[in-house]
Amino acid sequence: MYGLVGQMRRAAVSIPSNVAEGFVRHHTKEYKQFLYISLGSCAELDTQLIISNRRKYITKKMLEESAEDINHQTRMLVSLINKL
Repeated sequence: MYGLVGQMRRAAVSIPSNVAEGFVRHHTKEYKQFLYISLGSCAELDTQLIISNRRKYITKKMLEESAEDINHQTRMLVSLINKL
């Protein structure tokens, strides 16, 4: 359980961190690459939430609420990528 929590924390922190790091690169191609890395972190976190639910660490309601938040983040990242 503690290993999974650590992975989830790293993935959650990685999302905005990669957005910020890509932004300061000042090159669209590099920025997009970091945004894609953020998308990967969203997918990791979503998967880890599913695992947490299957192991009964979180409730189905918690899974659904968190998954919706991740889905929202993912949609914003994809929209940003498409606008660049």
